[in-house]
Order: sequence, then structure tokens, then C-alpha cells
Amino acid sequence: MRPWEDAPRREPDATRFIPRTPGVPLGARWPTADPDSLRPYDALATQVMPRITDGPLVRPRPGSTAEQAAIAKAPSLAKASGRMAIASLISRVTGFLWKLLLVAAIGAGVANDSFNVANTLPNIIFELLMGGVLASLVVPLLVRSQDDPDGGEAYTQRLMTVAITLLVVGTIIAVLAAPWFTSLYVDSSGRASPELTTAFAYLLLPQIFFYGVFALLSAILNAKQIFGPTAWAPVINNLVVIFTILVVWVMPGDIQTNPVSMGDVKLLTLGVGVTGGIVAQAVLLVPPLLRSGFKFKWRWGIDKRMKEFGGLALWTVGYVAVSQVGYTINTRVLTSGTPGGVTAYSNAWLLFQLPYGVIGVSLLTAIMPRMSRAAADGDHTKLIGDLSYASRISTVMLVPISAVMTIVGGSIGIALFTIGKGSTDAASRLGDALAISAFALLPYALVMLQMRVFYAMKDARTPVLIMIVMTVVKVPLLYLCPVLLDPDHIVLGAMMVNALTFVVGAMLGQVWLWVTLGNLRSKRVLGVILFTVVASVLGAGAAYLVGLIVPASFGLRLQSWVKLFLQGGVGIVVSFGVLMALKVEELKPATARLSRLIKRG
Repeated sequence: MRPWEDAPRREPDATRFIPRTPGVPLGARWPTADPDSLRPYDALATQVMPRITDGPLVRPRPGSTAEQAAIAKAPSLAKASGRMAIASLISRVTGFLWKLLLVAAIGAGVANDSFNVANTLPNIIFELLMGGVLASLVVPLLVRSQDDPDGGEAYTQRLMTVAITLLVVGTIIAVLAAPWFTSLYVDSSGRASPELTTAFAYLLLPQIFFYGVFALLSAILNAKQIFGPTAWAPVINNLVVIFTILVVWVMPGDIQTNPVSMGDVKLLTLGVGVTGGIVAQAVLLVPPLLRSGFKFKWRWGIDKRMKEFGGLALWTVGYVAVSQVGYTINTRVLTSGTPGGVTAYSNAWLLFQLPYGVIGVSLLTAIMPRMSRAAADGDHTKLIGDLSYASRISTVMLVPISAVMTIVGGSIGIALFTIGKGSTDAASRLGDALAISAFALLPYALVMLQMRVFYAMKDARTPVLIMIVMTVVKVPLLYLCPVLLDPDHIVLGAMMVNALTFVVGAMLGQVWLWVTLGNLRSKRVLGVILFTVVASVLGAGAAYLVGLIVPASFGLRLQSWVKLFLQGGVGIVVSFGVLMALKVEELKPATARLSRLIKRG
């Protein structure tokens, strides 16, 4: 079936498998979320999708110049797609590796908490300053500006002038306000160290400028169909950070917490090295930009096209601002508990997001252009069909993983985070935090999907309203954590609250979409959820039982590694085996791909 051919009528509830467009690199139409980022809710950042075409799709004449050009271009794009997929995988692996090494190098206590809070500040401020606006404004307008007589060069120069000016001013103000930011995010009544957090903030807040430069140059390169450098630059950043942490690890002594000194060599090495990674990530995009023929020139003034999405950009900033309210309270509650709470929460959240980063983002990358086109055409039937399909395939892929994570969460924490200066108690808390929140993996993925549907309909207001409700639910529950729980367990309560918030968000989003679009074919989705839950419970039960045979004589760390592989493998095999036995057709894309890989092997 070709896009220009008439599609046959099909059963409304029939599963529609969506193949990836051949020759289009992953992320070319929809940027993938980075699960290694510590930014809260960063995967929800607004993206405005331009229509794929303004006219009907026309099949190129056989042997025409257009067809020959498409055929000639396809192999290079296919290769680019493969390189980007590899780069994305390596980025995730190296990003996770430096989180592990940081615990090994400086432990999971006050120093790591202070670093985590300070290292999140540049992301938060960048998002508030212009991150959401870049996402919602720049990419579609850059693409449209290519129709200008000069190929969009003047518009791009004007955009860079405005953005760089805003970034410079914002970064300077943020660095000067570092103590205020620390007081906002760190509860000084607990055992946290506001002084150390401020010291790290002075060294890390300059990242704001380079985050902005990287985002801007990435948008320009992507608009020019240049994807490789933007995919590999984060890998270089991670490698710089890994080298920095290894240097800190071999240096004698610990980072001073009382008193804190800006002259502390380990403090300076870690702060300057991590910022250096972001600098390298941005600078690496300059050579390919120059090779593309672009020449930078200061060009002042606001292009009238920048005002087209003004209202949408305001809703985007509002969305980010509301999400930060919940994150701020969350961080203050964590810093009021036992030292290491912020580190345990951040790493548990990272592990929680990994399955979604691998499966959910890939699904959204494939399905978002179709939803955007269906919404642009006012074809709610196709939009609902894509939403139903994505919900069902997310269910069968993520629910079994969340069930297994519930069983092996403790083993994951101890196996991965007891290296070097990582303590068993802190690692155990991290694992328990992961296990206690794993049930929310599907609701989290559904919230991400629902937001994409709203954005596909060019509705940036509803996600803000949903986020407000989620925050209203989240904040009181967070404040109850220090009241009801002892300091060691506050991080468990915070993870549970965060998980419950996404359950509320998923339910609210579903109701809102039902009001907006009508029948969402929820019966089909609920049926798949029921079958998947049954299979996942059986898989989790099998994983628990097989864990009982692992002897305690192995020692805690070895026992955890054995349980991780044994219980994880058995749980996944049983869960997906039951789904296959039940002939759940939403598994067909995954089983077909696996069969092809086996045949190739």
C-alpha cells in the first residue's frame, strides 16, 4: 500500500501496525526524549509538527527525476538512520555509566545530593528561559524559512542573534542568583548542605548558555537534514564526564562538606569537568554547521514569523513552570530526609524511564507524524485509531517489564550501586524506590502519548491544565512524606507519590480525550490490559519463586547479580510466553522483528 493509493476499508478496532518510514532517520520528524536527562517531565516538552505536505501526495512518475533522486537518496538516509540508532544507544549507555561511576567515586551521600541538585538547575532554568519555546517555535519555522529566497539564512541569523543574547543575559543572572536557587530547592533544616550545593551551582550554571547553543544548532542542522553530529555530540559529552569522574575517583580524600571551600580540588575538578562536557557537546556542532554553508552574522530585529506561535509558546512556558513547582517541592522534601535521598530518587527515576526510553520513544517517533497529519486533516477516526494502537502496544511491551522491575528492583540497586564508595543501605533504598514505583510505567507512557495527541491537535492549553491537576495532587502528598515516614523512607514515599501522580494524569488525560474526540475504543485497550496483567502477574510470580532458590551464601552483591539475571529472564520469558499463548496480536511487530533477527543469525 502506498500513501497515494486509496486505503481499503478496515475494521475500526483492527490493529494497525505502523512500519517505520524507510530512509527517515529516527528523530527526524519527532525528537526523541533523552531518558538520561535529569530534567523533570522533559519528555513532555511541547513540539509543534509542521504538516508533512500542503497538498495531496503524488506518486512520482516511473523513471522521473524525482523518483531517481528519491532512490539515490534512500540508501544514505538508511545508513544515517542506523548510525543515529547506534548513537542513541551509546548515549544512553554512557549516560547511565557516568551516574554509576559518580556514586562509586563520591558515594551516595551529601556530596552526590548537592551535585545532583546543582546539576539539575541549568536544565530547569534553560527550559524556563527558552527550552520550551525553542521546541515549539524554532524547528517548524526554520523549515518554513527554507522557502525564502536566501534559503532562510537571514531568518536563521536573526534567530541566533536573539537566542544568544537571551542566553548570555539569562546565564549571567542565573550564576549571580546561585545562592537563591539553592535556598529554593534545598531544605536547610535537614542534613543537606546548601553551601556545597551553591558551590557546585557556581560551576555548573554556565551550562545554561551551552545547552541553549546546542539546542539551537541542533535545530538548524536538523532543518538542513543533517542528523549525525547532533546524535553523536551527547556521547562525547558523556565521555568527557566519565573521564572527569574517573579523575575525581583516583584523587585522594573526599569533597569537603564542612567547611565548604571553592578551592577544593575535587569540587573544582568535578564541576568544571562536567560543564566542560556540555561545552564540548555544543562546540562539536559548529564545524558541521559551517560545512553546510551557513555563515553567522549578527542580525537584530524580530521576524514577523516568530510571532505566529506566540500564544502556543506562552502555554509551553506555563507548562514548564507548573511542572517545576512539583519538582521544587519534591527536591525540598527529599533534602529534608536522610542524605542520599536526592541521589537515590534521581537514579531510580532514571532506571524507571529506561524501558520507556527504548520502547515508548521509538513508538512515538513512528506514530507522531501520522497523528499530526490526521489531526491536521480533521480525521479523528485515524487519530483515535493511532491512539488506540499506541496504547495497546505500550501495554503489552511495558506492563511485563514493570512487573519484573517490581520483583528485581532491590537486586538492581545493590548489584549496580555498591561499587566503590556506594553503600549497601543507599543502594537498597534506591532499589526499593524503583520497585515501589514500577507499577506506574504504563501510566507514565500513556501520559506521554496523550500529550502528543493534544499537541498533534495544536492544543497546548490542555497539557498545562492536566499538569496543574497533577501538581495539585502531588504537592500535598509530598508534604505528608516527612510527617508519616522516617527520614530513611522519605525517598520511597516521594517515588510512590510521583508514580500515583502519573496514574491520575493518565486517567484525566483519557477522560479529556474522550470528551474531545468521542469514543476512544477503550474496550479494546482494556481487554489488552487485562490479558497483559494476567500474563505479567504469572511472570512476576515465576520470577519470585525462582529467586528463592538463590542461596544467601553467595554474598549480598553476587546474590543480587544472580537474582537480577535469573529472575529478570524468567519473568520476561514467562510473561511474553503467556501473551503469545493467548495470541495477543499486538505482539506481532515484536515477534516478527525477533524472527527476522534469528533468521539473520
